Amino acid sequence: MKSFLVKTLANAAALAVAVWLLKDITLTGDSTDRTVTLIVVALIFGAVNAVVRPVVKLFALPALVLTLGLFTLVINAVMLLLTSWIADQADLAFHVDGFVAALLGALVVSVVSWALSLVLDRD
Repeated sequence: MKSFLVKTLANAAALAVAVWLLKDITLTGDSTDRTVTLIVVALIFGAVNAVVRPVVKLFALPALVLTLGLFTLVINAVMLLLTSWIADQADLAFHVDGFVAALLGALVVSVVSWALSLVLDRD
């Protein structure tokens, strides 16, 4: 349970950094709504990564091998776009505008969540 909470908070913070850095990833609303929206979007992002990502990685295995794993960044971008679409369907104020923004956002989210997981997940 503690690990799930740490990963969710790390994802929420990483998404906040992506929103802050990239103008094509938007989060609207006041500060309280933004915090709740970030946590809900982080939960959606975690669910998408837990359910959809393994299937996509299985089908993309030849591309992953051919690019020595760099295709993972494209898969992460698609997961971020899928998260944005689900957030739009749920009337959440989170939106990723385009594949390039998703690619850059996936890079930011990956690096920030990895760093925060290292810092936060200390026993």
